[in-house]
Amino acid sequence: MVLDKLLELSVLAGEVVRNGFRKKINIQYKTNDSNLVTEIDKKSEQVIVDYISKNFPSHGILAEEGSDFNRSSDYLWVIDPLDGTTNFAHGLPIFAVSIGVMKNGEIIAGAVNDVMRDKIYFAEKGTGAFEGERRLSVGSNEILKHSVLVTGFPYDIANNPGNALEIFVEFIKKTRAIRRLGAASIDFCYVADGVFDAFWEVHLSPWDICAGKLIVEEAGGVVTDFHGKPTDIFTKRILASNGKIQEPVLEVLKPYL
Repeated sequence: MVLDKLLELSVLAGEVVRNGFRKKINIQYKTNDSNLVTEIDKKSEQVIVDYISKNFPSHGILAEEGSDFNRSSDYLWVIDPLDGTTNFAHGLPIFAVSIGVMKNGEIIAGAVNDVMRDKIYFAEKGTGAFEGERRLSVGSNEILKHSVLVTGFPYDIANNPGNALEIFVEFIKKTRAIRRLGAASIDFCYVADGVFDAFWEVHLSPWDICAGKLIVEEAGGVVTDFHGKPTDIFTKRILASNGKIQEPVLEVLKPYL
């Protein structure tokens, strides 16, 4: 029942975001000139919160734009109502709605609506990961030099937190190519779908991680921290991969731990 409602909600929120794209919207700044929030972020979050409150009134919610209540519930919905806000605000059609569901601290379901491609990636614990009816499977590449990786930068990248710039340069030297899409939830899904061999980032938030982590793992991939240790949604430094190049990528990261 949770998965069915999750997918229904993902569609509803995606429609809110799609209908606001390329329209005149109000843009505000959270922490600096690079950290944007739009009225569509807030509208999407309100639609999501209202839906959960109506259908699962006892469940907790943790969302990017401030909704945070009933965290002591067995169930917690972790929400990014518009992942890729900067892309959205500038007319670049790469953004998503990301919603994960946890039960007693374990991620049990997740959905990422890749809005402008009209694709919903989803997973339920123990049943695999899918895009529509198509089952997802990570790629098979084992060679770092042949790999295509994806990353994202924190809003304060100018301060080079976590040696983000040095790590980026190292991977440019050691891989076939690096891409930067600007939406972590999509990065996770493209690893799950075999598009990218790995995704790393130095500073993520729970709503960036929750749905995507499960989708990668259910597609046969691996998600760890930069030490190769298990993660939860509060882990900042994340590596998600096809599993086959996990160790070579961790070796590149080792000097920056």
